[in-house]
Amino acid sequence: MKKQKKPNINSIYFLRIFAMLMVILVHVTGAYTYTLLAGTGAYEKYHFINRIIRIEAGIFIVITGMVFFYNYINRPLTISLWKNYYIKRVSYILVPYLVWAIIYEIYSHWGSMDTFNLQEALVRIARGESYYQLHFIFLIVQVYLVLPIFVYIAQKWMFFRKYMWLFGIAIEVCYSLLNSAYHFTTLNLFVDSLATFLLGAWIGVYYQELREKAFKKSNILLLIFTFAIGTITVILHYHIYTMQTLHLPAAIYNMCNLTFMVVGSYTAFLVAEMLAQKFSPKYMAIVKNIAVYSFGFYLIHPLVLTGVAKFIPLQANVTFHFSMLATYIAVVFLCYTIIWAVHKFLPFANFMFGKLPKKAVFLYEHKSSTLKG
Repeated sequence: MKKQKKPNINSIYFLRIFAMLMVILVHVTGAYTYTLLAGTGAYEKYHFINRIIRIEAGIFIVITGMVFFYNYINRPLTISLWKNYYIKRVSYILVPYLVWAIIYEIYSHWGSMDTFNLQEALVRIARGESYYQLHFIFLIVQVYLVLPIFVYIAQKWMFFRKYMWLFGIAIEVCYSLLNSAYHFTTLNLFVDSLATFLLGAWIGVYYQELREKAFKKSNILLLIFTFAIGTITVILHYHIYTMQTLHLPAAIYNMCNLTFMVVGSYTAFLVAEMLAQKFSPKYMAIVKNIAVYSFGFYLIHPLVLTGVAKFIPLQANVTFHFSMLATYIAVVFLCYTIIWAVHKFLPFANFMFGKLPKKAVFLYEHKSSTLKG
């Protein structure tokens, strides 16, 4: 008897859009660092906006944990299953990454006077350093490699399964403290994001129970706490790292940031679940048609942002706000339109933007109804 396929988690589509829009906003508003005068009111406000939305990194990792544990926690871990799993990861993640890493290597060299060094380029590609947003792939590949180990532990050890998020926090904190003391590595390792990954895994395992909590009135307290700890984290970053007017142990900031990532990502899941349960099928279809391009947004948006920035001038006055808004809207619109056009008109779009549906739909497909005579 064929096993019934699990229903999709619709809130994941909202989470993808949240993270996608946030990462673009981070890079668009990053212009404040070289346009506005440091220490001014406008500079402080844009620093706040730019840092408070850095939760997108946690949301991306939570999505990864949710998807894989939701699908694999109750399945036998056979060799054929993991073979198929890794083939898909190579096809839909690594191949598009390599394509864009090469594009960014060419783009960076094109605007540089330095002599091209193939060995250095290969090292950058291997470490996710070909362009500023690609470091995330280096992290995700590590997660894919260790995922079977965590799924196996969760299947065999119920205590770990029940408190995965807590194990993730404990392991990440211990690693952070040890690495700060002994300087094991400067590389961005998966352990640096283990708390949000195992939070996502926990949500994936207990999704049916957790989705029922989306409309609890007490969630407003969680939302307030998320904003409060996020604000504290941003203020600490501003005074410790940006202005260097406050000297505190790095562990204090790291603990605040970790708390913000974990609590904020869980809050984002609850908000996404509320929206998923409230949206009609028509609007849910629009959300899905946007979310399927989220990986493409992540890969292409720096190039689009660079192009848009050439046509929208930045000045350290009131027009800066309008320039930020116009740039953001233009980048989001152009990214979606470019990815959709490639998906619709060019073969092998999956090799450029990851797993895509068979049919390219621009936001919403109006299905014509047939009248019976």
